[in-house]
Amino acid sequence: MPGSGQFDDGGDEFLPDLKRPVSKVTSAQTLVGGAPVSRKVLDEALTHAPRLIAVDGGADTVLQAGMRPCAVVGDLDSISEEARAVFADGLVHVPEQDSTDFAKALRTYPAPFTIAVGFIGARVDHFLACLTELARNRAPCVLLGEEDCVCIAPLSIRLDLPVGTRLSLWPLGPATGTGEGLEWPIDRVAFGPASVTGTSNRTTGPVTLNLSGGPMALILPSDALPALLESLEMTPRGADTSPL
Repeated sequence: MPGSGQFDDGGDEFLPDLKRPVSKVTSAQTLVGGAPVSRKVLDEALTHAPRLIAVDGGADTVLQAGMRPCAVVGDLDSISEEARAVFADGLVHVPEQDSTDFAKALRTYPAPFTIAVGFIGARVDHFLACLTELARNRAPCVLLGEEDCVCIAPLSIRLDLPVGTRLSLWPLGPATGTGEGLEWPIDRVAFGPASVTGTSNRTTGPVTLNLSGGPMALILPSDALPALLESLEMTPRGADTSPL
């Protein structure tokens, strides 16, 4: 509970001391950033990725939700004094300014997969920086917001989505591809961030994408998250989804 100062340290996976080697987290994790996050979105993320880590100002969201993070990581310039005091035992300060707090969190706590909330819906530059980080490092991560879920598309993916589902492809570099199950075909389209993008396509049935070049951001409605995770093989088997 807030005010206890106690953390779910996740056993050997908790890394309060950056002088220790960074070890790979063995369970799916939810990162909470500083942008507004509804309880619905937070609970949805934790259902699929039950390990909770706050990223700088996201500690205040976690505090207000009455949850206990495994750690609070970042340069810690946005966390409130209240959250800093409550979570004092779990602060992981990464002072360098050459990367974003999102990048710091992914680097400090690599995991089989990550769902990141609180990174869509506030400052556009922060969201774009997160998208760039995913494109740069191909981290197994999905950004989840109120309206959308976003990931870097693998070169090949099959999605079992309802007919009429919005599906957007946003190239972060020159890309081409083929697809099935889309209202507007992408075959022979030369995608590029300064030329052609694939926003607001719609599904006509199960979707198969085969891409080259890129990277390419895949954007779906937020309620398509379970189908996306299944397609990315990110659905945990036997994961503990109890409240933290």
